[in-house]
Amino acid sequence: MKTITVIKRQSVPRHKRQKDDNLYYSSQWRLMYQRLKKHKLARVSLFILALFYLAAIFAQFIAPYDLQSYDSKYVNAPPMKLHFIDADGEFHLRPFVYELKSGRDPVTFRKIFVPDKSIKYSLRFFVEGESYRFLGIIPTSTHLFGVDQPGRLFIFGTDGMGRDLFSRIVLGSQISLSIPLIGVAISFVLGLIIGGISGYFGGWIDSVIQRIIEIIRSFPTLPLWMALSAAIPPRIPVVTMYLYIVIIFAFIGWTELARVARGKFISLKNEEYVLAAKIAGVSDTKIIIKHLLPGFISYLVVATTLAIPGMILGETAMSFLGLGIRSPATSWGVLLQEAQQIDNVALYPWKLIPLGFVIVTVLTFNFLGDGLRDAADPYKR
Repeated sequence: MKTITVIKRQSVPRHKRQKDDNLYYSSQWRLMYQRLKKHKLARVSLFILALFYLAAIFAQFIAPYDLQSYDSKYVNAPPMKLHFIDADGEFHLRPFVYELKSGRDPVTFRKIFVPDKSIKYSLRFFVEGESYRFLGIIPTSTHLFGVDQPGRLFIFGTDGMGRDLFSRIVLGSQISLSIPLIGVAISFVLGLIIGGISGYFGGWIDSVIQRIIEIIRSFPTLPLWMALSAAIPPRIPVVTMYLYIVIIFAFIGWTELARVARGKFISLKNEEYVLAAKIAGVSDTKIIIKHLLPGFISYLVVATTLAIPGMILGETAMSFLGLGIRSPATSWGVLLQEAQQIDNVALYPWKLIPLGFVIVTVLTFNFLGDGLRDAADPYKR
């Protein structure tokens, strides 16, 4: 007598079935979002970038002092430490800083600063300070934090003119973080249009566009920056200089995105659904916008994200060499100009703090780009 083995089918939980159904019916952007949430390094990078850009938007509120605010008594002052326990061993709920007194090193005769532990200034939030326009609209004089008057607070120390380095870093982030975004946005549009025309129509149009791209890419980057910067008139307004720098980066950066767009158009324009649309009499413009672009727009977003770090480094390098943003405006590259001299770095190492912000920003954009690239890969699970 034969024994029949009955295999009982395991029932799949309802919530899991619903999750699988949602996965199958999700859009490409939804799938990218689900994969990106699993990339921990990309999530952390996105959080850090969000903090940086929020600080840039509310920079004048966060910065304790203005760009032009300086104090000759605190030239090249070191970063101040926040204390909770005073010299007598008493604990304070509100942190405080000591007054800085200047003196001379008995051996080198170099100017030094020592804390005067008899004078304390408590840290306070939402303090009154120098007036400004909140978000460029609302006049106010309230700052996020500060210390009791007549005390001064220098979290990152001061520069060679006695200006607060923390305030200059926060205010400089408005330029260092916005120029790459605007430049990449313009490059994205130019690269998409020019690369799309080159890849879709082909022929002599493709040949001419590719030769132009090769000519632009054949120039060394630094001499090209110098040549374009030399064409900018000297002593122009800061806003005009800002626009010129954006145009320079957009002029240089669109070629790589155009190459990516061209390759994608070439690979997709002979697909069956595109040929069917042509036979049906659909116009070229509608085919490009409704049928071709949705197929690879996620890859262009990834390429754009990975291009931003290069523009951040480019703006920093130009300002560092005196070819970009110039004083009285400031950016992270302008702040690093004082680090050109070795003696400055050796004696006042806190002047390299802006370099740390550049490194962190570039790394976070790279990690976010890697996460987006993995999320946009249809073969990656």
